[in-house]
Amino acid sequence: MRILNSIIAMGLGALVSGVTAASPAAAAGLPQLDTSTYSSQVVWLVITFVILYVLMAKVALPRIGEVLEERQNKINDNLAKAEELKAQADAASDAYETSLSTARTKAHDAIRAVKDKAASEAAARQSALNDKLKVQIAESEQAISKARDEALAGIKDVATDVAASVVEKLVGEAPEGASVNGAIAAALKSRA
Repeated sequence: MRILNSIIAMGLGALVSGVTAASPAAAAGLPQLDTSTYSSQVVWLVITFVILYVLMAKVALPRIGEVLEERQNKINDNLAKAEELKAQADAASDAYETSLSTARTKAHDAIRAVKDKAASEAAARQSALNDKLKVQIAESEQAISKARDEALAGIKDVATDVAASVVEKLVGEAPEGASVNGAIAAALKSRA
């Protein structure tokens, strides 16, 4: 282990002495760390700083400020336009909703009017039809009554003829017309 430590120590020593001897900057020293040039370095630092400060204060920063102000103005204008457009859109939406509501109300009123008109027309047609049917029914009843009376009158004549012929065949003599008519009238009266 001692041997290993001594080999490492010799190798590191040779390496450090080789690097410092081989580097020309190390041999001459770092000029910024040379204390004899501090005063000139400080003067140039101040001159450079003042020039940069004046350039920044008089040229660069005003331009940056103008750009930032212009950008802020543009943003504010865009926001104002957006609010105005939103207000217009809300107004248009309200107008649309109002017109839609009005149109629905008018449509419902129109539908109700058409239904009422159709119902009144249907009622009028129904009433006219009922009146027409009543007249037809009355006429039909009169016709039926007349037909029944004619049929009964015809039946009476037929019954008189049939009864007279039956009595004649049974009795062998023709009965009198008045007696046959009286018997048929009594029979019809008993049935009615």
